[in-house]
Amino acid sequence: MESDIKDINLAAAGKQRIEWAERDMPVLAQIRARFEKEQPFKGKTLAAVLHVTAETANLMRTLKAGGANVFLSASNPLSTQDDVAAALVAEYGIPTFAIKGESKETFFKHIEALIAQKPVLTMDDGADLVSTIHQKHPELLPNILGGTEETTTGVIRLRAMHKDGALKMPIVAVNDAKTKNLFDNRYGTGQSTLDGIIRATDVLLAGKTFVVAGYGWCGKGLAMRAKGMGAGVIVTEIDPIKALEAAMDGFYVTTMDNAATVGDIFCTVTGNIDVLTERHFKVMKDGAIVCNSGHFDVEISIKDLQRLGGKPKRVRDNVDEYVLRKLNLHNKDTEFKGVKRIYLLSEGRLVNLAAAEGHPASVMDMSFATQALGSAWMATQAMPLAPGVYEIPEETEQMIAKLKLSAMGSSIDELTNEQKKYLASWQEGT
Repeated sequence: MESDIKDINLAAAGKQRIEWAERDMPVLAQIRARFEKEQPFKGKTLAAVLHVTAETANLMRTLKAGGANVFLSASNPLSTQDDVAAALVAEYGIPTFAIKGESKETFFKHIEALIAQKPVLTMDDGADLVSTIHQKHPELLPNILGGTEETTTGVIRLRAMHKDGALKMPIVAVNDAKTKNLFDNRYGTGQSTLDGIIRATDVLLAGKTFVVAGYGWCGKGLAMRAKGMGAGVIVTEIDPIKALEAAMDGFYVTTMDNAATVGDIFCTVTGNIDVLTERHFKVMKDGAIVCNSGHFDVEISIKDLQRLGGKPKRVRDNVDEYVLRKLNLHNKDTEFKGVKRIYLLSEGRLVNLAAAEGHPASVMDMSFATQALGSAWMATQAMPLAPGVYEIPEETEQMIAKLKLSAMGSSIDELTNEQKKYLASWQEGT
């Protein structure tokens, strides 16, 4: 297969969307200009499993400008923008394998199509590409120079692989870069998740009780934005430090068992399984809205919802209504009588990408700049890197931050020689 997309006739609309995003990605544009001169990927095949969005398209264009033979597939069956996929193929000559709403079987068939190109560099958002290579195509590993990983869940998987001695290639943990998680995870997820919830439901957040499961950078951003929209925010956590931080940030912190009885809207951002399960659904209010903004669709137990409510009814785009009847609950503590409804958004997948457009281009500008430079760093090493999980070099982060500040019209002070000397000394005290 050269590509597998929904409709090539969508290309013109996709190009327009890509160009609109490009206007808000000045850092990536500067890196593209640099790559055109330096050609860090010349002759190298790069396979990327990422959300196929307008922002990602500009990253792919940057990699191609640097000499890479780029192949792209989706990192989530519901996150693809079909017009963007068409434009990548028709307008930019980048083989793309992604169709919004594709089955799990097609999802992995598309990953296999990328692997068939025998890439020497990889990009992942969730580690599906790297894990598939390790499990099914280990013969490719000796020739792979390295890969990058975009999201928290993927980095967790890869660190677990490395700890077990199973990781056989070097990976740059892009997600752990400050120019990614402090901004993409916090401001990008915070805004785009609320965007997805509002687009899907048209619900007014002011006055609602909004439950955020998890207070990592994504949870912090989401809680901050929900509070700003007038919701009363509850945070649930398993980490006492993060829970304490949430409490001191002004949020009510309690268990999910307690929050389930009072919440109007629930959003999981933990990266773990079974955050919302049968016992929570049983005590939720009639009309409760549940959604996920963690990477995989495992945080909300859909099988429990189906067991309690049967086959759902699609009542709006990206909204499935589960009707729970009292006879199925067998719970003396619940006060509801007869029937209640729970609304699941985007089938439990990433609500910010499935029901909205993902993070704004401005924040992805930094994340994808980090992604591009991380890949170039691996591709240009004099000697192949040993297997393991690597951090983005500090000087790379500083450069990206300075470029972004400049693009925003901001400037910062510089230390004088005397100040540098003072900070480097120990002799001077009070």
